[in-house]
Amino acid sequence: MVETWLHDPAPGRPCTIIGEVAQAHDGSLGTAHAFIDAIAAAGATAVKFQTHIAAAESTPAEPWRKRFSPQDETRYDYWKRMEFTEAQWRGLKDHATEKGLLFLSSPFSIEAIELLKRVGVAGWKVASGEVGSIEMLDRMIATRLPMILSTGMSDFAEIDDAVARIRQAKLPVAVLQCATMYPCPPEAVGLNLIPHYRERYGAAVGLSDHSATIFPGLAAATLGIEVLEVHVALSRDMFGPDVVASLTPAELAELVRGVRFIEAMRASPVDKAAVAAELAPLRRIFMKSLVAAADLPKGTQLAREHVAAKKPGTGLAPSALPRLLGRRLKRAVARDAPISDDDLD
Repeated sequence: MVETWLHDPAPGRPCTIIGEVAQAHDGSLGTAHAFIDAIAAAGATAVKFQTHIAAAESTPAEPWRKRFSPQDETRYDYWKRMEFTEAQWRGLKDHATEKGLLFLSSPFSIEAIELLKRVGVAGWKVASGEVGSIEMLDRMIATRLPMILSTGMSDFAEIDDAVARIRQAKLPVAVLQCATMYPCPPEAVGLNLIPHYRERYGAAVGLSDHSATIFPGLAAATLGIEVLEVHVALSRDMFGPDVVASLTPAELAELVRGVRFIEAMRASPVDKAAVAAELAPLRRIFMKSLVAAADLPKGTQLAREHVAAKKPGTGLAPSALPRLLGRRLKRAVARDAPISDDDLD
């Protein structure tokens, strides 16, 4: 298991890669457990759900943002169908732990925070729409766990306030660039904001990506992010509003491999001078030397047609050709024999 920022929130730790289930389980406990298996097999660091308690976060009058469920009359009905009992949440957490995954779930009410406190989470992922929910934020801060903020629905003033509250409590915080678009097109990903957040807050940074591709995550990894979150769907044929913004398990596995490869590259700067010294023996094999293009008698005044560049690179380099032209041989040189300065007047 890779020990990442969320295991130990210190500078330079490997990226925490979060497989986000959200509501992709569609209210099925068995499907939720299947997601844990798939995300673990892909090599991610953490699995994340969303904890909705309909009566605590919504009213029956909450409108559909976009009607997608044929079996739920209202959005409130949908949230009810997404609920799990505390025992079921404990089972999901235990399963994640058995699989070597950190367990996360974004709360959407104070009641959800209290439930997750009892279940146990590795840290708090604050959803984009909850960054300004100060009472909820303070309840999470009071647990002394690391905090991860998505910024998709917040302006700088709101993010500034949330980070200041967390900093006042001396807790680790990661600020994630997030575009609340499903799927997110490339021009809206906002990679430029990641270094800006690091400079502005002096904090860990990351990306919550909804592009349904591995490309933004790989690009963000080159910036040295500490947290990367992507939605996951077991198949693109699944039902649910987030499927169009999700990676498949195979794509998640490729993303994980890519991020770890990029981290290894970033951690291993190349000393070009040292490499050149190490490659000196290979240069003699792969590079070329100046040789006679034909049998050349003594006294030949070298012209371009008299000289060829051929392997191995044990003689004069091809770059020496201009200073050979016009000079005379003081002894005969056989075809393909190297031409050296000792052969010339």
